[in-house]
Amino acid sequence: MKFIETPLKDVYLLEPKVFGDARGFFLETWNVDSFQRAGFDLSFKQDNHSRSARGILRGLHFQTEHTQGKLVRVTTGEVFDVAVDLRRDSPTLGQWYGVNLNAENHNMLWVPPGFAHGFYVLSEYADFLYKCTDVYHPPSELTLAWNDPAVGIEWPVPAGEQPQLSEKDTKGLSMDEVPLFD
Repeated sequence: MKFIETPLKDVYLLEPKVFGDARGFFLETWNVDSFQRAGFDLSFKQDNHSRSARGILRGLHFQTEHTQGKLVRVTTGEVFDVAVDLRRDSPTLGQWYGVNLNAENHNMLWVPPGFAHGFYVLSEYADFLYKCTDVYHPPSELTLAWNDPAVGIEWPVPAGEQPQLSEKDTKGLSMDEVPLFD
């Protein structure tokens, strides 16, 4: 597994070694020893799997209690995956990083606690898997507005189109309104 630093402090793009031949492929997506050797001492409490159609944007979600670190990947299709730093004392506070994750490149993104996270579906549909370091806690879940100009995410939404959002995600907070993490 190759751990690649991103422009956001503590967010990493992970490139697994993929072994393939005419029969298919094999890759390791999680190995506690490999991650510990790379400096990640993680304990996952919940695994999630979502399927979304083209044009759906999910996020940017975070929890103020039971904060979650997420190891995310795509097993079918392709998404543009985004993390936004919400840590008060971070040198990258308010900055975002986005990357295409898809079933062909097998890459993963590590999004630590203290970040908002979301994705936009680029393919007909996408299966999105994520391992979380804490459990889902609906009373503390908030949404950072996907289109907050203060953050300025460059989503790959086709010109003249709007992403499909859940009702919750249409009510996202601006960067000025979100509580920051210490």
